[in-house]
Parts: sequence; structure tokens; C-alpha cells
Amino acid sequence: MMVGFIDVTLFGLLVIVAVAVVLQRNLFVAVMLSAIVSLLSFGLYLTLDAVDVAFTEAAVGVGIATILFLAALLHTGRKEKRSARRAWWPLLLVLASGGLLVYGTLDLPAFGDPNAPIHSHVSQHYLEEVKEEIYIPNVVTAVLASYRGYDTLGEVAVIFTAMIAVFMLLSGLRRRSKEEDAS
Repeated sequence: MMVGFIDVTLFGLLVIVAVAVVLQRNLFVAVMLSAIVSLLSFGLYLTLDAVDVAFTEAAVGVGIATILFLAALLHTGRKEKRSARRAWWPLLLVLASGGLLVYGTLDLPAFGDPNAPIHSHVSQHYLEEVKEEIYIPNVVTAVLASYRGYDTLGEVAVIFTAMIAVFMLLSGLRRRSKEEDAS
């Protein structure tokens, strides 16, 4: 299966905007460019038929993360402070970990290969046996609620914990601003 023009275009734009985020000194512009990176990721996931991941990226990446970054900007400066010296070890660490990730992908099957292990493992079992095993007509619901129930419970627990942490941070900010107004 060939990679389409839209996929290559979206990925190219994604790389360009991601580099622009890294080079940006204005934090507001960096936050807006980060939202664009998430929006381009949404489009790329959508063209790859990963609709559930695409909508999660849109909700979390474009929506919630952008709002949290903008809220953080209210309490910081708008410009990044320049460092007196440059540290090269973070760049080396990123390049090394990126190299390891690329090396790890070298033995993956070709994109869209029908003989890939993911297509010959349990998916056929789910599609054929789900109605008889757990009596749920929708295969996606059956997989998420039954076969991967603990995984889904873990994801919900992580999201709940993150939500509580955000509420605690926001309530602390409100309390601190009320104390500053009182004094």
C-alpha cells in the first residue's frame, strides 16, 4: 500500500511546525503552534483510519493541553529567558533515543501488509466469536469493555487522577490570588 499525498503533506507540515515550536522564543506563539501540531496529528491519524486516536488527539492535544498551557502563561512571562550557556547533552540524549526508536522500527512489517502479525493473531477471533462469548453485538465495545477491561479501567484511573490534579492546581491558584487580594 502506497503512502498517499495527503499523508506525506500532513507529515511534512507536522515536522515544519514542530521545528518552529522548538525555535520560537515567544511562549504564546509556541503554545499556538503546539495546538497546530496537535491539529495536524489529528489529520494524520484520521487519514490512517485511527479515528479513536484522532479524536483523542483533538480533545486532549488541541483542546485541554492548549487551555492548560494558556492558563500557565497567565502566571509566567510571555518570552523565554535566554540561557547564558548552551547545554548539548539534552540534544545528544534526544538524538540517541530517536536513533534507538528508528533502529527498533527496522524489523517492522511493511505498512498495510495483510500478513503482518497484528492481522493474524487475535483480531479474527474477536470478530468471529464476540457475539457467542460475551453477547455484545458491537465488537469495539466488547473488546474495550470485556477483553481489555482492566486496560480500560487503568486508562480511566489515569485520566481521573490527572483531572483531580488539575482541579487541585486550579483551586490552589484561586486561593493564592484571593490571599494576595486581601493583603
